[in-house]
Amino acid sequence: MKKITLNKWAASTAGLLNKSTSAFLLLALSTGFSYGQTEKYTADWESLETYEIPEWFQDAKFGIYAHWGPVSSAFEGSDPGKFYRGWHGMMMYEDGDIVSLNGSGKPTNNFLHHQEKYGDPAEFGYKYIIEQFDPSGFDAAVWAELFEKSGAKFAGPVAMHHDNFAMWDSKATRWNSMNYGGIDPSAALKEEIEKRGMKFMGSFHHAFTWKYFAPAHAHGGIDPEDYDLYTNPHAIDDDHPDKDFYVAWWAKLKEYIDTYQPDLIWFDWWLENMDEKTRLEFLAYYYNKAAEWDKEVVVAYKESTFTTSTAVKDYERGRPNQPKNPTWLTDTSPGAWFYRPEAQFKSPNELIDILVDIVAKNGIMLLNVPPNPDGAIPADMVNLLTHMGSWLEVNGEAIYGTRPWTVFGEGPTRLPEGGHKIEKLAINYTEKDIRYVRKSDRLFYAIVMDTPKGELILKTLSTDIGALNSKILNISLLGSEETLSWTRDARGLVIEKPDHFPTDYAHCFKITLEGYAENDIGGAVEAHMD
Repeated sequence: MKKITLNKWAASTAGLLNKSTSAFLLLALSTGFSYGQTEKYTADWESLETYEIPEWFQDAKFGIYAHWGPVSSAFEGSDPGKFYRGWHGMMMYEDGDIVSLNGSGKPTNNFLHHQEKYGDPAEFGYKYIIEQFDPSGFDAAVWAELFEKSGAKFAGPVAMHHDNFAMWDSKATRWNSMNYGGIDPSAALKEEIEKRGMKFMGSFHHAFTWKYFAPAHAHGGIDPEDYDLYTNPHAIDDDHPDKDFYVAWWAKLKEYIDTYQPDLIWFDWWLENMDEKTRLEFLAYYYNKAAEWDKEVVVAYKESTFTTSTAVKDYERGRPNQPKNPTWLTDTSPGAWFYRPEAQFKSPNELIDILVDIVAKNGIMLLNVPPNPDGAIPADMVNLLTHMGSWLEVNGEAIYGTRPWTVFGEGPTRLPEGGHKIEKLAINYTEKDIRYVRKSDRLFYAIVMDTPKGELILKTLSTDIGALNSKILNISLLGSEETLSWTRDARGLVIEKPDHFPTDYAHCFKITLEGYAENDIGGAVEAHMD
């Protein structure tokens, strides 16, 4: 396994780094936000609000990213019957004495597991986990083939999580997957993903690194040579990153933009705590680079980092309880974000229902795949994605390229409220839960969330309700050649149960309309005489 020391890496980058990385980072800061001669955007809200969400993104509906890195191996050997927090690189330092983030005065299971597996975190810190990184099971072609098979239209890696580790061959930080692992997963995935006609993305979570490694500093003993990983020493309650942190944050992000030209950059939380100037300068730089590349790109954000006029709002494990405009995004996972032994995943039926509800409300799903520590994708996850792909192969016409209809849905099962992390609520959709999407003024779809046991009644389409003011010409079931019997009256649109359903999950009825038209009064004299 390839490893590299700070001194060797500094020499290989022409001495741009010293122990605190300040020289290199100040160089990056002084040259980083250079937009060139033909900048379209400037780093202010007024300019950036001219941005428009690309049609390709609004059409895509479904994408995949993968939480994978050195921390994936941390839970190997853990007890599946015990609860472990997800941020292991932070929680492994919570001993209940020196660090007690939850105020319980007790060590976390993360701390106890790390102590048993590796040793005292003060001696065997997160750096030691990085040194164990073994990506021998990673195959970019296998990943991309599965993503394509799942029906995803964009995909990519978690490029940098809270642990400050670059999942690419970085020159901006020595803590990267080439120096520790001998691979560049970002380059390999970009090639394989784009080869299959999908858009390429990378996600960045390293704004939170400032808080993530604060407990490590509380234990002390960190070699100053390693501050480029752990950040400079600061207190746990310090919410104000120093100058070195700002410069390092941007150097890594800029390098990724310039090297891999991603179609989508997705940000995790805490970036809203960094200063507005930095955020706006990033956005202008990326959008201007996209114009230079002749690409239409997307930035996804959480909290108050940006605005819905400048980027795409993201809901973590959540979604609104009603349609939202402009287009928004949900990032979710079928189980834990990173690998866990004996992991339990959502069923294909659950994920498809969530996808349908998201699309009906003008949203897009970004689904996480948690690979094994070596980079191979678990069999259960392969099975889940294959089932989703099979459903989308039949029903994708009612998903891709659609927009919200007049009414997003009907039925008894609703989210009590919208927002982040509402998926913790158990939601089981029924045959009476229906979601609507449209393809054009004369074509829309009614998606029934479970298999009807008898005739299907779409109450929203009642002749007594003004939601549909056009004659229905035809109704068909996607994936079926069967001729359907139906009638429309005061009860609603009543469709007799088909003899056979082509899929096991939600069912999509295609409804073709005559269309609505109005007479125009033109310039002819006769048109104005009556």
